Amino acid sequence: MMTRTKTRLTALLTAALLTAGATAQAQETSENYLAYPYGFVGLQGGGQVTFTDYNNWKLITPTASVSAGMFFTPVVGARLHFNGLWDKGGLWQNDYRYDYHYLTTDLDLMINLVNLITKKDYNRWNAYLIGGVGLTYSWNNDDAWELKQLMPRAYKKDYISHNFRVGAMVDYNITPRWSVNLEVAANSLNDRFNSKIGYGDDWKLTAQLGVAYKFGKKHKKVVKPEVWETRTDTIWYDDAVFTPHVKDGKATWNVFYKIRESDFEADEQLAAIGAFLKDHRDCKVDIKSYADVETGNPKINMEYSKQRCEKAVKALTDAGVPASSITSAYYGDTVQPFADNDKNRVTIIVATGLKDINEKSMVKKFKTKEVRYRVE
Repeated sequence: MMTRTKTRLTALLTAALLTAGATAQAQETSENYLAYPYGFVGLQGGGQVTFTDYNNWKLITPTASVSAGMFFTPVVGARLHFNGLWDKGGLWQNDYRYDYHYLTTDLDLMINLVNLITKKDYNRWNAYLIGGVGLTYSWNNDDAWELKQLMPRAYKKDYISHNFRVGAMVDYNITPRWSVNLEVAANSLNDRFNSKIGYGDDWKLTAQLGVAYKFGKKHKKVVKPEVWETRTDTIWYDDAVFTPHVKDGKATWNVFYKIRESDFEADEQLAAIGAFLKDHRDCKVDIKSYADVETGNPKINMEYSKQRCEKAVKALTDAGVPASSITSAYYGDTVQPFADNDKNRVTIIVATGLKDINEKSMVKKFKTKEVRYRVE
C-alpha cells in the first residue's frame, strides 16, 4: 500500500512541476531585476503526508510554511524555513487514526539550476534544488498515547526530532519583486515521530504552492554599445520636365455702335488687347469696320465705317500698339457680318500672335542615398 501511494503522489507532483515549468518557460525574460545579493520572504500552503503502513491517502493533511532568506549569487541562496502544523498517523490493526501537531525549522541551501545552466543573472522562470537540516518539534499526541499498549514508542508530551530535507521548487517571476512557486520536499525524521516502529527514519512528503516577495536594490541596466551599419537605398521620385513649345494665339473683340455714332469707347476691349499683346510675340492686329444696311444710304454708311475704322486705329496706337502691326479696312454696308442688323454697326478687331510655352510632364527618376541604421 505504501509503495502504491508513493507512486501516485510522485506522478501527480511530477505533472504539476512540468506544467508550472512549461508555463514559466513560455514567458518573456525581463531585463528589470534585482541585483545580488537580495532578500526574500515567502508564504506557502498545500498538503503533506507522513508515510506509514496505513492507507496514506487517508493521512494527507493540510500544511503551511513561512520562510525568509537571501540569494547571494544568481546560483546560490539560503533560507530559514518553518513548516507545520497538522499531521496524522494510523494503526491498521483496528483502523485507528490519530492526530498530532508539528513544527519543522530548517536551514536550507538553494541552488538555481536554470541560472547555473544558462549562465544568466535573471530568468523569468527558475528551478531550485533544495537541501537542508533542522529540527521538528511535535506535540498534542494524546490520541496515539491512548494506544500505548499497541504502540510502545508513542509519546504523550512533546517530542523533538532531527529533520533532513531534500526537495525541488519551480518559481515563476510575475514581476521582478513578486513570484509564485510550487515546491515538493521529502523530509526524513526520527522513527518515533509518528509513534510507530519502522526500524528506520520516518518520511514526510510535502507539496505546496506559494508566493514570494523579493527585496533589494534594482539591477543597474548595462547599456550595450550601439552597432551601426551603412546601406545604399534607391529612392524613386516624380520629377517635372518642361518642353519648349510655340502655340498660335488668336483673339477677337467686337465694338458695337449706336446709330450715327463712330467714337471708339471700348476700355474693356483695349485692356484685353493689351493683355494679349503682352502675352504673345510677333503679333498682328486686324481692324475691320462696318455699317448696318437698314439705316442711311450706302454713301453715308461708308463714311461711318471709315470713321469707325480710323478712330479704332488711333485708339490702339494711342494705347501703345505699334502702327506697323496694325492692318485696317472699312466696308460700309456692303458686308454684313451678323444676321442681326443692329449688330452690324461694329468694328471687329482680330489679334494673332505666337505664345512661347513650356509644356509640363512628369517622369519617374531615382537617386541613391547612403543610410546608417542601428544593428544592435
